[in-house]
Amino acid sequence: MAHRFFRIIAMIWVGSVLTLGYVAAPVLFSMLDRTSAGSVAAQLFRIEGFLGVICALLLLVLANRFVRTGFAEYKRTRWVIAGMLLCVLIGYFGLQPFMSALRVAAQEGGMELAQSPYASRFGMLHGVSSAFYLVESVLGLVLFWRLPPGQFPAQSVIPKGKTASVAARRARG
Repeated sequence: MAHRFFRIIAMIWVGSVLTLGYVAAPVLFSMLDRTSAGSVAAQLFRIEGFLGVICALLLLVLANRFVRTGFAEYKRTRWVIAGMLLCVLIGYFGLQPFMSALRVAAQEGGMELAQSPYASRFGMLHGVSSAFYLVESVLGLVLFWRLPPGQFPAQSVIPKGKTASVAARRARG
């Protein structure tokens, strides 16, 4: 049951990253003016940032639990999740505040960001942020690729140093 919960959380996180970054944001910029699309996209990425942190923490807790109960397959998975979390922290919580400050400074100056003196700095930060988002997306695909098979066979032999209750919990998943 916990393995299914792990997969559902991973699906929500990776699915939202891929959908927002590669479907929703491009559609926004193709249908709205740049200022409106940027504002809506910023709000969506804010939600995605918090969702990413929550999902990462839940997945790390579950992966650690699985490793402690004998599922060594999740050892490397923890590193993928940690990498994704690092991308969220740097991309959203590290770079986004600077990008927002540049957007506000341009608005206070009475001009659009693209025509402001802040445009080049914003573009550079946006490029770095996009690179972290791309890395997060690729790591999300790696996460699914590296997930162990869906069904875990019950072990007939209790591993050395493990109690029968630990072996029974592992068999139930």
